[in-house]
Amino acid sequence: MTATGLKVFDETLHLTNAWLNELQSDLGLDSKQQAYHILRVVLHHLRDMLPVTTAVHLSAQLPMLVRGFYLENWRPGATVDRTKSRDAFLDAVAGDLMPMPNVSAAGAVNAVFYLLSQHVTEGEIRQVTECLPRPIQTLWDASRPTD
Repeated sequence: MTATGLKVFDETLHLTNAWLNELQSDLGLDSKQQAYHILRVVLHHLRDMLPVTTAVHLSAQLPMLVRGFYLENWRPGATVDRTKSRDAFLDAVAGDLMPMPNVSAAGAVNAVFYLLSQHVTEGEIRQVTECLPRPIQTLWDASRPTD
């Protein structure tokens, strides 16, 4: 018996919870609600910097529920963010994050980028990062652990 009555919904709930749990753990957050908020904000800012085709290709690799809030309120072509600087991108993210102790915009972006790099194919990550201005690509580079 499934929790929702539909296997596909149970699977996306499971995957989404796993992603949120990872983000919550990586950032030392108090709640899954905070992890959801950070994931949603960073994904929206990332999405708005990407060409439409790249944004859609990335969405195809997200769990169905995450894909839903990634695409929420999106107006393709009308919401392209032309930000070129790292600081402007981080300021935009910070402006949409609710205040959380010990979580900076850079920390939130790095954690979400790392989460994506763990669950999205390397080829898709490469396509996404190649579309970003170099200063914002460096945020992605910073999200990778240096073993």
